[in-house]
Amino acid sequence: MTTADIFLWFAAGLIPLSAMAYLFARKKATTLEEIHGSLHSRPGFYGWYAVVRLASPALIVGFICSMFSMFNLIDIPGSMILGTAFGLGGISLWFALKHIRHDFRARQPVEKAMATLLMLAALISILTTLGIVFSVLFESIRFFNIVSFWDFITGTSWNPDTAFLIGAGRDFGGAKPEFGSVPIFAGTFMITGIAMLVAVPIGLFAAIYMSEYASHTARNRLKPLLEILAGIPTVVYGFFAAITISPLVVQAAAAVGLHADYTNALTPGIIMGIMIIPFISSLSDDVIRAVPQDLRDGSLALGTTHSETIRHIVLPSALPGIVAAFLLGASRAIGETMIVVMAAGLRPNLTANPLEGMTTVTVKIVEALTGDQEFDSAFTLAAFALGLVLLTITLILNIASTIIIRKFRQRYE
Repeated sequence: MTTADIFLWFAAGLIPLSAMAYLFARKKATTLEEIHGSLHSRPGFYGWYAVVRLASPALIVGFICSMFSMFNLIDIPGSMILGTAFGLGGISLWFALKHIRHDFRARQPVEKAMATLLMLAALISILTTLGIVFSVLFESIRFFNIVSFWDFITGTSWNPDTAFLIGAGRDFGGAKPEFGSVPIFAGTFMITGIAMLVAVPIGLFAAIYMSEYASHTARNRLKPLLEILAGIPTVVYGFFAAITISPLVVQAAAAVGLHADYTNALTPGIIMGIMIIPFISSLSDDVIRAVPQDLRDGSLALGTTHSETIRHIVLPSALPGIVAAFLLGASRAIGETMIVVMAAGLRPNLTANPLEGMTTVTVKIVEALTGDQEFDSAFTLAAFALGLVLLTITLILNIASTIIIRKFRQRYE
């Protein structure tokens, strides 16, 4: 019996049993209510109490057995896992039905179980983040045992073609691989910066118009149309960038006497800026509309104009949320891959000219983790090192923005 079969039979058995437990317990509670009068809790709580008593042992057993199987500690047959889980669940359900009396307080254990479930949901996100960080960190340490950390973060040449020779301790006299990440991060920041130059003013101005100037009817029509951009697949943006925008950029550059490559950094920057406009405009619009109307009315009552109220009252009040929208847009741009592959190319190029081809961190990560490379080669492990540096930079930016927002909020208050 495979893992998929075990999960299927587990879910197929637990769901109907939980439904039956709820109905039986609720029916018993309803009968007791008819006999003894009002109960301490509503009948539905007794039903959920039975579900909790049935599902908890089964889920715990399933989780423990899955951990044993994941770490290859004990090979437990699937039939034994299912039998143990449902057996313990049935015994627990039998005791739960015996506990149901007219004076039994069923609401308290159900609410505690829900609080525990909510806590587990919060812990899952935290543990997932820690798992991502540690998995990237450990593989990055393996990479830095092969390649110098200083050479990685300060090198200006990325040429890992012969990295597979040193990944497993082999060296046949080929050219020494180079893992200088500066050109890759320079391309990432160049393209992201262009995208933010496009998206920030357009998205913010659109949010100000829809929240402060547009009528209710116009806003209800314009906002969904603007948010359609967020639903377009990135591969479609990539086609549009490579087929339409890139030739226009080349022609426009030639018209003013400049040379532009067909795979350049300006094209994906413009397209990514258009792509993240809905994220910035929609969030900024919601944040601006959340500013209390009393602040606007008080400003207008003092004689300021509508535009002055927006500049000096509304936008400062909404600044933390607007900055959060900018950061979300920047994160979306940094993580984009398909548009860069199709419009900017794969060549690491350290240049300040946006009309030349460049690449980004995410593109190189995908390139390193695909193909026939050995997983312990330096080229493959370089993907984790790139991810670790990018994660660190993003964390520093988030901390800096949080400090700036906090200082501004204190000054405004």
